Amino acid sequence: MVKICCIGAGYVGGPTMAVIALKCPAIEVAVVDISVSRIAAWNSEQLPIYEPGLEEIVKQCRGKNLFFSTAVEKHVAEADIIFVSVNTPTKTRGLGAGKAADLTYWESAARMIADVSKSNKIVVEKSTVPVKTAEAIEKILTHNSKGIEYQILSNPEFLAEGTAIEDLFKPDRVLIGGRETAGGQKAVQALKEVYANWVPEDRIITTNLWSAELSKLAANAFLAQRISSVNAMSALCEATGADVSQVAHAVGKDTRIGPKFLNASVGFGGSCFQKDILNLVYICECNGLPEVANYWKQVIRVNDYQKNRFVNRVVSSMFNTVSGKKIAILGFAFKKDTGDTRETPAIDVCKGLLGDKAQLSIYDLQVTEEQIQRDLSMNKFDWDHPIHLQPASSIEMKQVSVVCDAYEATKGAHGICILTEWDEFKTLDYKKIYDNMQKPAFVFDGRNVVNVGELRKIGFIVYSIGKPLDSWLKDMPAVA
Repeated sequence: MVKICCIGAGYVGGPTMAVIALKCPAIEVAVVDISVSRIAAWNSEQLPIYEPGLEEIVKQCRGKNLFFSTAVEKHVAEADIIFVSVNTPTKTRGLGAGKAADLTYWESAARMIADVSKSNKIVVEKSTVPVKTAEAIEKILTHNSKGIEYQILSNPEFLAEGTAIEDLFKPDRVLIGGRETAGGQKAVQALKEVYANWVPEDRIITTNLWSAELSKLAANAFLAQRISSVNAMSALCEATGADVSQVAHAVGKDTRIGPKFLNASVGFGGSCFQKDILNLVYICECNGLPEVANYWKQVIRVNDYQKNRFVNRVVSSMFNTVSGKKIAILGFAFKKDTGDTRETPAIDVCKGLLGDKAQLSIYDLQVTEEQIQRDLSMNKFDWDHPIHLQPASSIEMKQVSVVCDAYEATKGAHGICILTEWDEFKTLDYKKIYDNMQKPAFVFDGRNVVNVGELRKIGFIVYSIGKPLDSWLKDMPAVA
């Protein structure tokens, strides 16, 4: 029986290993982590992450060929294939601070593998890592090998949160990068055979190590670039009276471009896009490519601009101040169907409004009050480090309340900001909401989920990103 061990029980490791266990009943899969509370959650009725379809798979396989454990060294020693899915946060100090990836957790994982291994291993990079990480890991393992052979593979994940299980069941591609040696190619074939249990062979792509590592950064950079491109257009649409949805539809009909990732919004979030682009920028700078680095920096600048523009629009529309005003925040997760708040645009929007002394009432279907309070009290990039290394949360924010439904959040509010595209927000009783709000009542739709015409008929003043502005908003221009 082939034994697989995954180090790291997070958003990547948990779902990926659950699907491998489901699709490969002959393989024993162990997911290990040093976090006792996280492993306890994976073994409980309430999983530590929310992903549609995940719970059913875990319950079906757990205890049969899928195990969650804190006995890290035991399972690593027994495994034939070790996936390393630990965190690679952005460095907050020292060389490359604010851009470079911090490989502390990766290095300690590699040293631990070398310490406990008694048989040959295939070590698979599953975390998003800078190009040439495999070389560093290889050096650590070979210099501590004690005669054991290690093959390093890069197998980046291309999961989208909210659809991760579907993405794992029917991936666009599975990418495996390995050394172009006999041992390296044998290791590639071994991993390929695991995925071949359910992925068509023509969707399993094999490359050299460096191409696989760079492909992950490139894919995320290209996707983020599309979002920043349409968001840049949304500002021009508002200035000219064009409708960004119509522009995106027309552009997306070009088969060379396609329709995906052309939805204008308050900005992109998630754990990967910004981090990976900053990483790409750092690698370009280190390789003497400042023009390329500046090109990718601009994708992030436009994203920051979009969030600032949204906050400025809220404040300017409401007589240039939100001090003491209740603003309902509908949605805090970075996208629908996930409870993940890493780099969610909601954090920057909320902080911008809090800076102008607004009173926020926040509602999200999956994010807890504790998580929201923690996110709003943290410095940039702190989220990416283990909780015990994060600064202690300051006193609970008195300007922030977290409530359990949209009607409670909007009751008595001066304005509503929709920051996550949860389906529920499309079907709310906006007439009931309007009747219970202060007048004039504002809706600032950061995800273009509401029917602007219907809300204006009810009496709302509506700002929808990239859509023609009504006369009220034209009279009170936002300074971006």
